[in-house]
Amino acid sequence: MKRAIFLISILSLLLLSISCQSEPSTPYNYQQPENINDGFAVGTLEGANIDANLIAKAVNDINRGKYKEVHSMLIFKDGKLVLEEYFIGHKYQWDAPNHHGELVAWDGTMEHVIHSDTKSVTSACIGIAIDKGFIESVHQSIFDFLPEHQHLNTDGKDKITIEHLVTMTSGLEWDEWSAPLSSAKNDIVGIWFSDKDPITFILGRPLVYEPGTRFNYAGGNMIILGEIIKYATGMAIDEFSEKYLFEPLGIYSFNWSLQFENGVFEAAGGLRMTPRDMAKFGVTFLNSGVWNGQRIISERWVEKSATAFAGNKGINVPGTDQGNVGYSYSWWIKEYPESNLFYAGGWGGQKINVFPELNTVVVFTGGNYTSKTYTMTILERYIIPALN
Repeated sequence: MKRAIFLISILSLLLLSISCQSEPSTPYNYQQPENINDGFAVGTLEGANIDANLIAKAVNDINRGKYKEVHSMLIFKDGKLVLEEYFIGHKYQWDAPNHHGELVAWDGTMEHVIHSDTKSVTSACIGIAIDKGFIESVHQSIFDFLPEHQHLNTDGKDKITIEHLVTMTSGLEWDEWSAPLSSAKNDIVGIWFSDKDPITFILGRPLVYEPGTRFNYAGGNMIILGEIIKYATGMAIDEFSEKYLFEPLGIYSFNWSLQFENGVFEAAGGLRMTPRDMAKFGVTFLNSGVWNGQRIISERWVEKSATAFAGNKGINVPGTDQGNVGYSYSWWIKEYPESNLFYAGGWGGQKINVFPELNTVVVFTGGNYTSKTYTMTILERYIIPALN
């Protein structure tokens, strides 16, 4: 009898656990984002003509773990921030199981590692450096800079331009997608275990394709761009981005958190920002480079960022639900009947999605480092239909 009661109790607990996973513990109660005087006007879903029922379903499905670890979801539409939701999830920790560190309840004050969204920020800094006259053109050879590494200018590498780096068409041998980001066999990880300085590690690779002719995703390109900014402007990328990008946007909580022993910044994926500040960056691109009436980035650079570079189409990114996409000036490109989409995309589910025709920016952060990400599914299943 006692054994039967025990088994019934265990079964009841299991059923309760399953029930808790399939339904949120409390129904979603939408609240307008708080006005914190950070430059964002705030509004409501109803005021932006967004279907609140679809958004509520998205939030409930995220809360019950349907899309694993989504840490935040923000929507900006028609000049106002109308949704700002945060969820429970793990902080990023490279050497932890599943790269999951401390379990926290995320909120708007907490910086999140944005991983490869950093590439879009580094690209913007290059655009600004050109606008300010520090760099003449994207068509300059990378060896117009990098004075300490001229000995690596061999075998046609002088043909590699800034544009080739920012569009992932440098032609250098690099493998970032065939090994997990927990393995030194992945070049963006292996660089940390090398006895070479990072620029030598990258530029010492053989040139296997003619620059500009073939897409190959390479975080090393962005690390070189960070050094080009340093040599062209006299400022490391953390200082340059603060002066010319973040301060004009009213962004004061950020951290270029990865730096090699010799001072080189990991400009491909080491930036930390809050989701609201990620949204500011996205809104600046939505508004053709303007934030609250002030031009931050040239309209031409935004146009290049929103249009796939020649040949950079039909790319299938492993571990994501993105489908076939294009790649531009360090932004990804996807077309929908409702609107073109260009977005900054980072490992684990970090996304800054810009929909020009819908006048909308959608931001996600997440922690799906060893599982498939579902941000595109959430966009297509709930958010895009809710906007129409």
